[in-house]
Amino acid sequence: MAPRDATALALDPENALREEAQALNAQYGELDTPKLLETALHRLYPGKIALVSSFGAESAVLLHLLSEVDASAPVLFVDTRKLFGETLRYRETLVARFGLTGVRTITPDDDELAEADPQGALWLKDPDRCCHLRKVLPLDRALNGFDAWMTGRKRFQSSTRSKLELFEVAEGRIKINPLANWSVEDLKDYAARLDLPPHPLVAQGFPSIGCMPCTDKVAPGEDARAGRWRGADKVECGIHLPTHGREIDGSGI
Repeated sequence: MAPRDATALALDPENALREEAQALNAQYGELDTPKLLETALHRLYPGKIALVSSFGAESAVLLHLLSEVDASAPVLFVDTRKLFGETLRYRETLVARFGLTGVRTITPDDDELAEADPQGALWLKDPDRCCHLRKVLPLDRALNGFDAWMTGRKRFQSSTRSKLELFEVAEGRIKINPLANWSVEDLKDYAARLDLPPHPLVAQGFPSIGCMPCTDKVAPGEDARAGRWRGADKVECGIHLPTHGREIDGSGI
């Protein structure tokens, strides 16, 4: 079971979770990734943890590692209904290749879309609200019943992720970043050694892949996430910001 103090959680839940994350980093921060996954899935949060995956450019490595530990573990995939067709087909490829049986596809609420984005063009005038409607709120609902969740974020991806901890706190849950300290070379070496299929858009100049209207190709020398919401003062979809699920914030998996 997770090292939770019921009294501390009741009195000051956010502080208790922060202390829990600190303790987890101290105790498990040196584990290699497979052992970290096994510990999180089977010892700390059995039946109460999910991996959130975009099935994007770098997703195959973590999904394969997860499948080696527990192919039935819950995997939450948010289909915003604005994704590239290549991403949807890539999801099916990886599910079949790795034998993943716990993948759940999450979609926006039809009534909320009808009210807030009836023409499907909200991304043009208010990308923050579009992300909130199509990604943040669906994931927030899907995480009900889970005590913790895992992401594929890495420190090298951007300045906003440069100090990622393996264990952190988000919205009343522990959030785990098993690949936080992996480098680009680590990912490439693992994928090559296991012959993991790449996302088909990577070879076309998309090193970071989100929704089709808000993802651009990246020029040589640019930051890998430079093509996300190009021209906008926006670097995250909202899922990984502190206000996740509470307000329109404009923050990716």
